Amino acid sequence: MTPAGGHWSAPHHPTPVHATIRVPGSKSHTARALVLAALANAPTTIRGALDSRDTTLMARALTSLGAGVERDGDVWRVAPLDPAAMEPTTVECGLAGTVMRFVAALAATGACPIRFTGDEAALARPMGPLLDALSSMGVRVEYEGDAGHLPFTVTGPARVPASATVRVDASASSQFLSALLLASPLLADPLRIEADGNVVSMPHVRLTVEAMRERGLDVTDAGPGRWLVRPGRAAGESVDIEPDLTNAGVFLAAAHLTGGTVRIPDWPRATAQAGDAWRDLFTRLGARLRWVEGALELTGPGVGTYDGLDIDMSDHGELVPTLAAVLLHARTPSHLRGIAHLRGHETDRLAALVDQIHALGGGAREKADGLVIIPTPLHGAALEARQDHRLATFAALVALVVPGVQLDDVGATSKTLPGFTRLWEMCVSGHRGT
Repeated sequence: MTPAGGHWSAPHHPTPVHATIRVPGSKSHTARALVLAALANAPTTIRGALDSRDTTLMARALTSLGAGVERDGDVWRVAPLDPAAMEPTTVECGLAGTVMRFVAALAATGACPIRFTGDEAALARPMGPLLDALSSMGVRVEYEGDAGHLPFTVTGPARVPASATVRVDASASSQFLSALLLASPLLADPLRIEADGNVVSMPHVRLTVEAMRERGLDVTDAGPGRWLVRPGRAAGESVDIEPDLTNAGVFLAAAHLTGGTVRIPDWPRATAQAGDAWRDLFTRLGARLRWVEGALELTGPGVGTYDGLDIDMSDHGELVPTLAAVLLHARTPSHLRGIAHLRGHETDRLAALVDQIHALGGGAREKADGLVIIPTPLHGAALEARQDHRLATFAALVALVVPGVQLDDVGATSKTLPGFTRLWEMCVSGHRGT
């Protein structure tokens, strides 16, 4: 039996993988849909919602603030909350950046103390820029440990500053911007939000703005890195969640590495998801992609048949661990730039990837803003998830074409892709159902 968590001998399958894999709903879409449903003017039905640790924590957090959430499989029904009726509570964030950031901004629109805490590893995740922005809006922020990190308490209500503008440094996480955007319609007056410096993972901000506009909220582009949000309540309606394209990349990569063919049903032709960048990335790496019966199909070239990449990944940092597993088998070195912010994810992803690649006998080194990968012959190794779902799926990909790879905690995948081991075995065994 495949373990739900714990030690895992990852499947080795160097021959071509041929499968059709239906990927669960997008974590990013589900998180935003839940927050907007909690802020709506009427109940909302969310179809295709991802049921994972992160989204469960989001639902519990919103419930603790006064929303109602009922689940029936992947259909979730949400009754909106009233910020004026919030009561003091503690929000458990786990390792979910969306919870600690989106819900903190939402909680700041109420008038009572809301405490935020999380897993031990979450205490290292950056929160300072968002909390500084909330402080500039009159919110009281009290830290229990290091400033700018969990645990902390916010006490609102947030108010639009006299300048009608709030600035936030989003160079460490685009979620700081998304948090302010999502909460600002609850304010009494229009708010201009401005990003200081470079914004990483910009597609996630565009996803937030698109989701808000689809629900009838008034968000105006006011120039590069600037938005004007007017007061209002989101429309309560039925929302359909797209498949998680970032997670889908792992299954496409299986075909890429083995020279097989994998189909992902319901891949949207147009989407704001950052994971849609896989289509361009795999094409650049020699894969053939086409649309077949509403699915995206990738046929891979196999290991050692494609050149590496020199590419800015600042907009697509979530894709880096999976991309790194593919680039280990390129013919030439790769340089992934613009990803210094990955040091502040579930773990320091740059250091962790270098460590795991070295354990496999591969060549890699950190740069100030990224990662250099130097393809060399690899061997089996015991790899560490470090509580990071992306490192766990990195190990699964490596194991396909490198024998003897073991992972200490495959359960880390439950953060965004519960049932990963079942889906992975379906992929490796040639599942063709839909």
